Amino acid sequence: MASRTSFQAPNAASPNPLVPANLAALADPPIRNIDSAVMDYFVIELVNTVRASSAVATARSKRIEKEMIDAGLLPQPAPAPPVPSKKDSARDSVSSLASRGGAKSGSLDEDEEAVRARLEAIGVHVGSNIAERLCKDRSLFPETLDAVKFVCKDIWTTCWDKQVDNLRTNHRGVYVLQDNSFKPISRLSSWEGRADAIRKAKIYVAMPAGIIKGALLRMGYQAVVVPEVTSLPQCTFQVKLPKGN
Repeated sequence: MASRTSFQAPNAASPNPLVPANLAALADPPIRNIDSAVMDYFVIELVNTVRASSAVATARSKRIEKEMIDAGLLPQPAPAPPVPSKKDSARDSVSSLASRGGAKSGSLDEDEEAVRARLEAIGVHVGSNIAERLCKDRSLFPETLDAVKFVCKDIWTTCWDKQVDNLRTNHRGVYVLQDNSFKPISRLSSWEGRADAIRKAKIYVAMPAGIIKGALLRMGYQAVVVPEVTSLPQCTFQVKLPKGN
């Protein structure tokens, strides 16, 4: 089994042991590039805006495709497979309703995937610009672990006012960043229950995943970032870096 290295975010400390950390922060406050409250409101409105925009774009593309089919520029779509005709019992009726509901949820998943992709693309743009601003006076990172630690400390603090709670790696290009109280989903809830809240949270971590990807991309690392939400408000990001980075 591959060995794993853990990184725990250290507590803020003053360079002078005689000066408390809170007083040192007041004397030399950190530079804030992003207002965290504004960032939270921005993500909330951005998700709603992108969802509406994606629905309009999907409807427009379907309308254009239909016009091209009617004009003979595209072939007719393949017909749907025939449904076997039989008299449904009560059990069969329930099953058929469930299958129809599953097909509908599948189409909704496709729409949500389009929204996630657009949010991640926006996050890549934001993350790359933030990393460029924070790295302007730094030298290049010699190791991928140094770049990931920069994301865990500087990028996280800039965007979400804290460092990553835990960083794990298998030393083979896979890093797991864990935030036990991730701000974009810390106040998320749903009247339909916890499972529905977790499902909705997956949309709100798409842009942060793009920020991580964009920051690493600006530092010269092509990464695949996969967010995972299993228990609110905890969120983990699996970062995969190809060999040779």
